[in-house]
Amino acid sequence: MRAAVGDGGGTDGDIVVVGHADLAPDTVPLVESALRTRLARRPDRGGMAMVRTGAGTPLVSGRAARASGCPLAVVIPTRAGMPAMPPRHDRMATGELLTLADQVRLVAYDPLDRASCIGADERLVAAGGLLLAVWDGSPSNGRDATAHLVTYARARGVPVDIVWPAGAARQAVWPAAAPD
Repeated sequence: MRAAVGDGGGTDGDIVVVGHADLAPDTVPLVESALRTRLARRPDRGGMAMVRTGAGTPLVSGRAARASGCPLAVVIPTRAGMPAMPPRHDRMATGELLTLADQVRLVAYDPLDRASCIGADERLVAAGGLLLAVWDGSPSNGRDATAHLVTYARARGVPVDIVWPAGAARQAVWPAAAPD
């Protein structure tokens, strides 16, 4: 596994995956299968799947990348150049993602600050060649910014592929983001 420090940026061949963190349990295998299929048929067979660490879509994406043979870059937050502790609800997912990662990218952002997380995602999207968005089509709200990231990618000419398989659903209750 390689580690890189910087803005999280990738190459035009990289596939950035964003999406809902509150996937219903029955939705996880549906989304994982759909992502695995898309990542396995990536056109240039180069590049990596890139995700910002966390539960929900990032973890499902990491599993799909590993199963499809697509290399995985996991972006983790840093504070003052040191890896930051993820929020409690993301810790187990972060641990699993790090074991799946071919590369870890250290990026300065605060995992407890929504605007900071969105900024990190925007930097990934702007640097990638394709956005896979695990998105049910709902508008952005105070917690989920998937709609914003889809709009952001399209405005910058980054191709977008929406992943929302038939039967997919979100949980009724969003996991609490408890600080340490």
